[in-house]
Amino acid sequence: MKNQTYHFLIGGIFSLIIAMGIGRFAYTPILPLMQKELSLSNTAAGYIATSNYAGYLLGAILAGAIPFKKYRTILLRISLIISILTTALMGLSYSNSLWNGLRFLSGFASAFVLVLASGIVLDKLSTIRKTSWSGMFYGGVGLGIFLSSLMIPSLNLLFRWEGTWLGLAVVSGILAIFVWIWLDETPNVVEKKNKRDITGKVPPAKWLIWLIIAYGLEGLGYIVTGTFIVAIAEKTSYFHNGATLVWMMVGLAAIPSCLIWSLLAKKWGFIKSLVLAMALQSLGIAMPAFWMSKTSFVISALLFGATFMGITTLATTLGREMNPSDSNRTIGMLTAIYAIGQLIGPTLAGVLSSLTHDFNVAFIGAASVVFFGAILLSSGIHFEITPNVQPSNIKKTEEN
Repeated sequence: MKNQTYHFLIGGIFSLIIAMGIGRFAYTPILPLMQKELSLSNTAAGYIATSNYAGYLLGAILAGAIPFKKYRTILLRISLIISILTTALMGLSYSNSLWNGLRFLSGFASAFVLVLASGIVLDKLSTIRKTSWSGMFYGGVGLGIFLSSLMIPSLNLLFRWEGTWLGLAVVSGILAIFVWIWLDETPNVVEKKNKRDITGKVPPAKWLIWLIIAYGLEGLGYIVTGTFIVAIAEKTSYFHNGATLVWMMVGLAAIPSCLIWSLLAKKWGFIKSLVLAMALQSLGIAMPAFWMSKTSFVISALLFGATFMGITTLATTLGREMNPSDSNRTIGMLTAIYAIGQLIGPTLAGVLSSLTHDFNVAFIGAASVVFFGAILLSSGIHFEITPNVQPSNIKKTEEN
């Protein structure tokens, strides 16, 4: 049974590597390569990024609104196929219009994968009383960012930016085989929880609106760094065409971050942990505006990587625990508001950078937004009591 559980978890991790770490975020380190060879303007690059966020928003809304729990596995597989194909086609086209369309579809697919895989995996982990393992699952995004950052310089050297997209698509296709085999929704152990077991750990459902608002502010603020940090670093004299290192630091810090934040949430409570994570992230976002150096970019990247997927882990897990009977809808709502923030953030940052001729004001504004979200969340700390009390009245009814 343990091996099956591990395989299930690894399948979930691979799905996030494909759709998020590669399909969604590989654009950030590949963008400077495309701009260098194609003279792609910041405006055009911003539109392409915004197309991805728009697709992500639509996907999140539909994934949360449509009652398709019986079809989660097949829809997840279809979404993974779309993600892989759009990644490959980015390297086979030279049209801005086509790139916009492909990134829109990629964003749509990545939102479906995140919502569906989160629902499947978190429901399974809750059933087998391993909710804290959600940190390992969401670590797949950081692992995907790190692995793609390792591969991109070599792929670009051998095959230029076109081959980089194609090479990442091939890797995604190989990983998808294991997702097909291992990510099966059929439970091996069925356990029933007393609904009152979690009420002492999380706020009441009516408090969900504050989590949704704060998570939207997180999406608005974090995406400024998530979109522009590599391109900005590339234009400085500190990296000598090696700015991919910055994105690698993001992925490296993100790999263990989700598990660490999950363990902290178990000890301190979800809301306290969220407040701390968002406060640290706001510091990392603002840092390059006040201290421009190679060290500041690396520290900013590490703080960003250590928090952005940790915040997603905490917010989605908390949302799921507050409304376990309809996890897809709750995760979908959170993902949708996050996507709305992502859609607005780069546009505002672009306008501010055009007016001020640098990104300092944009970084400070983004950091302020995230910090304000942390302040809003602090209103829920009083709901948390001893978060590491073990649940009671758990009955194992079937074991295969």
